Amino acid sequence: MNAKQQTNPNFVSACLIFTFLFLSYSAPVSADEEENEREFDYLENSEKGPSHWGDLKMEWSACKNGVLQSPVDLSSQRVKIVNKAGELKKTYKPCDAILRNRGHDISLKWHNCDAGLININGTEYSLQQVHWHSPSEHTINGARYALELHMVHHSTDPNFNHSVAVIGLLYKLGAPDAFLSKVTPLIPKMNPVLP
Repeated sequence: MNAKQQTNPNFVSACLIFTFLFLSYSAPVSADEEENEREFDYLENSEKGPSHWGDLKMEWSACKNGVLQSPVDLSSQRVKIVNKAGELKKTYKPCDAILRNRGHDISLKWHNCDAGLININGTEYSLQQVHWHSPSEHTINGARYALELHMVHHSTDPNFNHSVAVIGLLYKLGAPDAFLSKVTPLIPKMNPVLP
């Protein structure tokens, strides 16, 4: 973020918070995030919420044992700020995409076109899709944000077969976001896509 963006009130509505990297991912599931999230939710007190995920399906039983799986609370006690981590190099391009209401979120997916990429430590990851969760999936020091964007990238290196890099953006209430202002009126008119 440059100094001009820091002082621009239109930029305040979104702040880059975290990047997840899953390198050499070898689980037998797709590298895309779960398409059908109707089987679970992120509500703390729900019978389908995070504390019950490990009981909902046999193949999700590992969720009972994990301590840092989604949703993650990025607490200042666990997060280490690395000042010299390097700059995230990104090159995005305009490209046709399909906007979908998946019931649990709104997604934008690129098909048969190059929407651009990011470069992390010399490895390139191409942008495949983005989706928004409201309220945010993750929290910072227990605080949940109004909206969260996940930008899902796949490695273009054949040596990293299932590598995924997800950039997360947390939104707080503030000045309107230009893109979301265009998309928001369309959402009530979209029928959820059934699995």
